[in-house]
Amino acid sequence: MQTKFTSFKVNSKLSITTILLLLNVLVFALQSLVPKLFTNLTLKSGTLLQQPWTIFTSMFMHGSLSHLFFNMYALLIFGSLIEQLIGRERFLIVYLLSGIVAALSFDIYHQIMGTASSAVGASGAIMGILGLTIMLLPKMRVAFFFVIPMSMRTAGIIFALIDLFGMFNPTSGIAHIAHLGGLAVGLLAGYYFIKKKVGFQQKFNRTTVHHQRPQANVADTNYDKAIELTQEDIDGYFKYGKL
Repeated sequence: MQTKFTSFKVNSKLSITTILLLLNVLVFALQSLVPKLFTNLTLKSGTLLQQPWTIFTSMFMHGSLSHLFFNMYALLIFGSLIEQLIGRERFLIVYLLSGIVAALSFDIYHQIMGTASSAVGASGAIMGILGLTIMLLPKMRVAFFFVIPMSMRTAGIIFALIDLFGMFNPTSGIAHIAHLGGLAVGLLAGYYFIKKKVGFQQKFNRTTVHHQRPQANVADTNYDKAIELTQEDIDGYFKYGKL
């Protein structure tokens, strides 16, 4: 008796969202076990020129277990969705860029205000992912604070207002300006991706019209402006997802 096995390919590559989540949890565990190792890794206003690495290291540190939990919950929910939509590479770029801009915003703001402060957390980077979600999926329904149903667009406006008003409360213990910096990056990136998608669709439509032209002697400006899709265009579409 012969038994046939159907072979199939398993995609064992971890998503960027999963890798970031595991990295944040690992760093927090190390913080708890060996806190002295992280003394010079916290973001401190006015010290970026002396300690530039803190722009990145502070992005993976958290101040408490609840801080870590809520950030990782948001990363898991929105990160998984957006990564599938725009692809691994672009997701990671927006995440890191949002975190960097959040850190710079924090530093510049406190230097202008003349106040000394420090910060840790992935909130700025995650706010960038929320900004992307607001732009790319504005009508998606979410439960604000786990209770109130509303569109992603409305939730985004409320998030922004909370941080704007929170800037006037220096005792809140939250880096509101960093949140706004990360959110701004996500919104701008989402706008850019939408423009790229529209441009791709227009190019595709013109090419489709060109190939469906019924008669070669029929004058039509749409045919004259037809643009052929290259293999690079096609590969890029499948590589980066729907956007």
